[in-house]
Amino acid sequence: MSTVLKRGVPQEEHQSERLPALADWDIARVFLEVVRCGSFRSAAERLGQSINSVRRRVDEFEHLVGTTLFVRDVYGTRLTEEGLRMVAGVERMETAAFDLLRERYQVAPAMAGEVRVAVTEGLGTFWLTPRLVEFQRTYPNIMVDLHCDMESADVLRHEADISIQLSKPTAQEVKIVKLGRMHVMLFASQRYIDAYGRPKCYDDIKKHRLVMQFAHQTAAKEIFESWFPGVPQNELLVMKTNTSSSNYWAVAKGAGIGLFPTYAYALGAQIIPLQVDLHREFDIWLSYHPGSNRIARCRRMIDWIVEAFNPSKYPWFRDEFIHPSDLETQYKGGPLANMFEGFSMR
Repeated sequence: MSTVLKRGVPQEEHQSERLPALADWDIARVFLEVVRCGSFRSAAERLGQSINSVRRRVDEFEHLVGTTLFVRDVYGTRLTEEGLRMVAGVERMETAAFDLLRERYQVAPAMAGEVRVAVTEGLGTFWLTPRLVEFQRTYPNIMVDLHCDMESADVLRHEADISIQLSKPTAQEVKIVKLGRMHVMLFASQRYIDAYGRPKCYDDIKKHRLVMQFAHQTAAKEIFESWFPGVPQNELLVMKTNTSSSNYWAVAKGAGIGLFPTYAYALGAQIIPLQVDLHREFDIWLSYHPGSNRIARCRRMIDWIVEAFNPSKYPWFRDEFIHPSDLETQYKGGPLANMFEGFSMR
């Protein structure tokens, strides 16, 4: 088998011809200042540096570009032909630097642009979305890209600016905030209770019909096996769903008993909490890329989300379990009717 040889100089011999990387704009800026001032001394005075420092920075720039830019003699400093050609390029760098700073100061005060928020489907649909109306009234120029999914988004790979999930992120580089704790328990609709009766204890539950959401982060399989050890799923489950919305409507329309957060009561949900001592908690975690906190609109969204899950304001996100029937006495905030259609503290 023949081998086709590449024509020209071998790649390893091109090492010295590669363009150098300018890691420090300051040395180019000092060069430009010497050109404009006409001497190292004048440039040093204008820059507030010693003349030796200015000479050293220009020497570094000449070494970087690989050519002599100035001729120094008894008459002063004058540019070489190579130096004259270099001036135009450095001036373009200066213009780009000024444009970058101008954009920074224009964008930050405007609080405009897109923020991508990834959140678990239930929290995103039933808790966050209704309240985002309040956020966008305050910041009408921020476009929120809300992605509701049970798969976690990787903020380090920029899949989202901000992520809200029920499993604690493990990457050391990511910034993490615990928002609160979500408590889930059993609910049923009045239609179901009328048809099948209201279970009053744990043993009663095993005689009823269950609907459960099986998806990442719901821990449905683990919950079922811990609550009903040794019981096959097909003996109790009449429906499995993969989304919170379909799970809710199946239970609300009477298909069976379902597992929901205690805050479902505060949303005016058409389901009734059962007096059965079975519940499970999930910590709610916010994570974001370290760089996101330096973007004004992302920082404002992070602050708003933290407040939206404030356990002091919303008792259903406290670490301790509070039965929905006790939430009316625990919630001390204003009426939520302006956030959730049909809400009432029963």
